[in-house]
Amino acid sequence: MALRLKITSFSSPFVQLGSTASGFSLSQSCSISKHPLRFKLNTRRKHSHPSSFVIRAARTESKGVTLGFRAPQFQLPEPLTGKVWTLEDFEAHPALLVMFICNHCPFVKYLKKDIVKLTKFYMKVAKQITLKGLAVVAISSNSAATHPQDGPEFMAEDAKLFGYPFPYLYDESQDVARDFGAVCTPEFYVFKKDGRRPFELVYHGQYDDSRPSNNNIPVTGRDLSLAIDRVLSGQPVPSEQKPSVGCSIKWHQ
Repeated sequence: MALRLKITSFSSPFVQLGSTASGFSLSQSCSISKHPLRFKLNTRRKHSHPSSFVIRAARTESKGVTLGFRAPQFQLPEPLTGKVWTLEDFEAHPALLVMFICNHCPFVKYLKKDIVKLTKFYMKVAKQITLKGLAVVAISSNSAATHPQDGPEFMAEDAKLFGYPFPYLYDESQDVARDFGAVCTPEFYVFKKDGRRPFELVYHGQYDDSRPSNNNIPVTGRDLSLAIDRVLSGQPVPSEQKPSVGCSIKWHQ
């Protein structure tokens, strides 16, 4: 069956369109526009009429999780190695960076190489001075049913391809994302630990001011690195923090 797609209004570059012999499919990998997308579908059938539908696409900002919030317990597998990680694995470190990311989101793709560079720097510095410094863990909570490219097999490939120096964990149930209050990718949490006290949240904000849609602002990781520097040097982190912006987490239907 031949399909003809007529787009009457289109404002987001992150919409994938596809057709099969049996019908029409649309998957929204990421959206940054606040305006509805309107499509018309004409299958050229006899006596058929064009059908239209609306998809509301908007970028998502991280929500205000209260500073001082204690890091939730988790037990998640790392697809690359098969190891199961828990919060206790990072207890020896004075600071912990938790990132909610995924494979497909353009906001994450835009920062991936720089995230690797930034995390390698802090982890390397700690090793050079033989001290426990920043611990880092990344988590993907996207539904593999709706977005198979974010499934564990592809997570392992991504981690290997980009040389992630941190474990990249799979939150299949999405319970960990809910426990953290995560809503978008990327989303960053910096926790500090004083002695035997639990990890407490001191930063929940953006990577920097850069965005995929604005090449005039370079990727620097300024906001996140300043927060990490302050934690590792024992200084307070300012409470005014810009929210992270990205794709919404793809929840199970």
